[in-house]
Amino acid sequence: MVLGLVREARAWLRPLLVALFNRSISWSLRWRLLLLQPTVFLTYSIGKAPYVFSSPFQVEYLPVGPDGSLARALVFKPGERKISGGRKLRPLHVDIHGGAFIGGMPENFASFNERIANETGAVVVSITYRYAPEHTFPAAIDDVDRTLEWLRLNAEARWDADPSLMTISGSSAGANLALAAMQQPACQRPASTAIKTCITFYGVVDQRVSPWQKPRPDKMPKSDPTAVLMPLFDAYPAAARKDHLDDPRLSPILADRKTLPGRMLMVIAAVDILVAEQMEFVQRMREQHAAEPQSDADGDWLQVIIEDDGFHGYLEVPDFFVSKEIKARASDPAVTLLREVYEEFGWIWE
Repeated sequence: MVLGLVREARAWLRPLLVALFNRSISWSLRWRLLLLQPTVFLTYSIGKAPYVFSSPFQVEYLPVGPDGSLARALVFKPGERKISGGRKLRPLHVDIHGGAFIGGMPENFASFNERIANETGAVVVSITYRYAPEHTFPAAIDDVDRTLEWLRLNAEARWDADPSLMTISGSSAGANLALAAMQQPACQRPASTAIKTCITFYGVVDQRVSPWQKPRPDKMPKSDPTAVLMPLFDAYPAAARKDHLDDPRLSPILADRKTLPGRMLMVIAAVDILVAEQMEFVQRMREQHAAEPQSDADGDWLQVIIEDDGFHGYLEVPDFFVSKEIKARASDPAVTLLREVYEEFGWIWE
């Protein structure tokens, strides 16, 4: 228990600790981490408050670090219901949280992951990764790749979850990592462990340019209170950008359609600097798909939902600010897609 409390304290105070004690990071980033600390307190409080006394998940620590160290994960297990379709093992869904590659926590999407477990019967594992600025590209995607490999080897024995029926989702930076993970052969068709579908929410898909160079939609405010933190938001890709301009593990917008699942869903917030790159990604994928001699899905293989008044992170704020009805316009189709994909592969949760 003491070790758990220490881990929690370090997570809450990480920006402060890194700013004060990590001298390998430039001062221009360290003083911005000090500015970030109050925001971390606020977002962590919002994310964790609903689960202080009870939670729909178990906290587990998986030995997936580069040196065998433990990484925190939330595991959501469904209740018992009638199963048909011939599969005994449950589907395995992996969710990757956002946070601009500099923070965040798996609790951010806990309500969505709880729905997936309860309404599809899947075991949901919400994972994390190392953060910038102390860990830059490819640290985060390397962590995700290692975690997926560990899940392929251990999910069946640990949770009765089927690594051959794995799906994935991610928000913001987590969406980038979910798409980037598809570059591993084990995640691609025709491998038996290929990811069966990918769902992204306001994803970062193009890191060839810095955040302040991206076009701002007309609906966005003219002034940006987070502008002073922009160098932090660019800390993950900045040092590697020059040598990885053509790398889809950094910028999934460059991915080949053939590396991606047969079905996908993208939820795009229209009041967000990431709109243009996501729409370009959609266009590229649809053009590549249309050029395939034998398409493996019909015209809606890539579903796109655009929330006209949605801002970056709108699904993660309390219902007081964004209603459940608005959030359901994204989460309902996502859960439906997962149910359809699982049924396609023989898992029916009645």
